[in-house]
Amino acid sequence: MRLIYMLFVFLILINFPVYSQEFAQETLSFREYLGYVKKYHPLVSRANLEIDKAEAVLMQARGGFDPKIEIDFDNKQFRGTEYYSILNSSFNIPTWYGIEIKAAFDDNEGIFLNPQNSVPNEGITSLGISVPLAQGLFINQRMADLRNAKLQIQFSESQQQLLSLEVLYNSSIAYFSWLRNFNEVEMYKEYLSYAQERYKGVQKLIEQGDKPAIDSIEIGISVKNRQLNLENAVLKLFKSRLELANYLWINGTPVEPAETLKPERNLTSNIEEILSTRDLYDTQDIISGHPKLRMLETKIDMLNVERKLKANFLLPKIDLGYNFLSGPSYFDSFRPDDYKFGINFSFPVFLRQERGALNLAKFKVQETNFELQQERLQIKNKIDSQIGEKASFRKQTGLINNLVKDYQRMLEAEERLFSFGESSIFILNTRESNLITAKIEQFALENSFLVSNADLFRIMALTN
Repeated sequence: MRLIYMLFVFLILINFPVYSQEFAQETLSFREYLGYVKKYHPLVSRANLEIDKAEAVLMQARGGFDPKIEIDFDNKQFRGTEYYSILNSSFNIPTWYGIEIKAAFDDNEGIFLNPQNSVPNEGITSLGISVPLAQGLFINQRMADLRNAKLQIQFSESQQQLLSLEVLYNSSIAYFSWLRNFNEVEMYKEYLSYAQERYKGVQKLIEQGDKPAIDSIEIGISVKNRQLNLENAVLKLFKSRLELANYLWINGTPVEPAETLKPERNLTSNIEEILSTRDLYDTQDIISGHPKLRMLETKIDMLNVERKLKANFLLPKIDLGYNFLSGPSYFDSFRPDDYKFGINFSFPVFLRQERGALNLAKFKVQETNFELQQERLQIKNKIDSQIGEKASFRKQTGLINNLVKDYQRMLEAEERLFSFGESSIFILNTRESNLITAKIEQFALENSFLVSNADLFRIMALTN
């Protein structure tokens, strides 16, 4: 029974989600956090599959040029009579310019054999070539498929970069939210501690008769407000920590950050270095290499391949085939007069279907070119706008920092006056509330500055 119980517990443990303790250290820096996301997050790995899928498509397209062995055997026997026995075997080698080389062996016999299938008793071999003289010579469907498959790899590389970038952006926003809520919790803990100490001091003064009893109610209200604010901040921190856990993975295992884990407190001082958003004066080179623009440029190249294929259908279809015939002992029975020759010709009179398809292909190229021009302009304007917003938030952060310092000095001065009996609990609480409000605004502006850098990072599709 004990063994069965231990086995049952073991099965539960191996099927239960395991959370690593990797992040149980004291502080998780933003740079380290992004490193884990880049390396282990499943959506980043999924984005990498886009390139693998494109390489599989390329392999499939190259299969259109694989040599092919074909064997066709047909035999009929009835009441002891062999009506016919037909064996057609061939080995085809497709080449790049629509030319095909073919080697074949035919061995046919039978009483009711079609005369055109008659061959010598030892069979007949042939070596020939098929050449499209117009349509299909310089481009055909298999050539177009291979060219587009190669372009698809470039397209998938840009797509993979954008998908990975989106994961990094969302994970950054989760980290910034965690940092903001952590700062608020630490602040409310600090001022709750101040309020509780002040409450004890006022209680002693009331017992000594130096303060009216009503002051205990007023300072008690302050303590309760701080407790309420702290509880609300703790709830927001708890939710933001769970949001952060969505992006923490190690070796395919989700990681739950410990409650004691702390974010990087001075992130505003090095966020631009981490995300490479500092000193962006000339952004033209970055814009020209933007993955979204590269995707559109690759799409245009793919559409141009399709356009050339459609234009090829305007040419007449002329297929020329020549096969040298011989017995199985090829060179011993070489006769230049033994051959099979054929030519096929077809050409639509009005070409309405072909001309319509070509016009549609041209329109798609034009549409994508317009989209490329518009996207290039939008990216440039978004970058300029985001750089301006980032600069504005930096200035606002500087102003709010100075404002917090001023409120802090006002509170300290009021506390000195209160200790001399020249101030009141009401004024002291007002000063402290103003400081707390300013600090909340300070955290919000710091968060906006961080998010602004992340927005710029995503718009420019920066890699670091």
